[in-house]
Amino acid sequence: MGLHQGLAHSPFLFALTMDVLTYHIQGEVPWCMLFVDDIVLIYEMQDGVNTKLGRQTLESKGFKLSRTKTEYLECKFSGKTRGGEGEGDGEIDEDVTHRIGAGWMKRGLASGVLCDKKVSLKLKGKFYRVVVRPTMLYVAECCPVKIAHVQKMKVEEMRMSRWMCGHTRLDRIRNEVIRDKVGVAPIEDKMREAQLRWFGHLRRRSTDAPVRRYERLTLEGLQRGRGRPKKRWGEVIRQDMVQLQLTENMTLDRKARAQFQHFSEPQSCASLYFDG
Repeated sequence: MGLHQGLAHSPFLFALTMDVLTYHIQGEVPWCMLFVDDIVLIYEMQDGVNTKLGRQTLESKGFKLSRTKTEYLECKFSGKTRGGEGEGDGEIDEDVTHRIGAGWMKRGLASGVLCDKKVSLKLKGKFYRVVVRPTMLYVAECCPVKIAHVQKMKVEEMRMSRWMCGHTRLDRIRNEVIRDKVGVAPIEDKMREAQLRWFGHLRRRSTDAPVRRYERLTLEGLQRGRGRPKKRWGEVIRQDMVQLQLTENMTLDRKARAQFQHFSEPQSCASLYFDG
């Protein structure tokens, strides 16, 4: 019958039933995952998925497999082609552009508040921090951002901040003055805070947790190309920790985490780097 919206026990019972019925095709995370009523199987080739998820295997449990509704996601670790939302060359330029566009779309939806001259700048800044900026920083804690990406986000944030204050670059007002008026911290600081918070969350999990099993994955037959390797998320974290003089042991020490309350918004609750 599927899921009943609004019932607390219905999703649990449905997930429990799906877990039992698909027990014979399940594997370790991340090669097999269950998201509510969706089953995700990961193999090196499409034939492996089709073999494991065959018609006879499902019909023995009373299932009917719909080939038209079955979706395949192919991950290419090399090449210049694009498929889906990711880039074949491993870059995130298009993703950053998409997040910026989503932020401007949210800004347009909130123009009734952000454009009203009767609304104070502090209230506009709070509205921006709650509605617009989280949209721009969505999944930023997991992305290997470069300096060019951070600069692009800074430029768009200042455009929004100046627009809320009713100023342009022709007014020759410094960025620090604009931020102080609306009470918004630099977006690069909030991005660094989100990355370090996610890093602390991962470090406090056990090594057998599904979110940390990816650390033990190896790609066989992958040859390194010429030139400088792609920037990785771990490299971004190491740079942030060196800049702020942090160590990995601080992610496990509550007293040490409490000492770092930087990058908090003016007149708001301080944000801790390593809160999970």
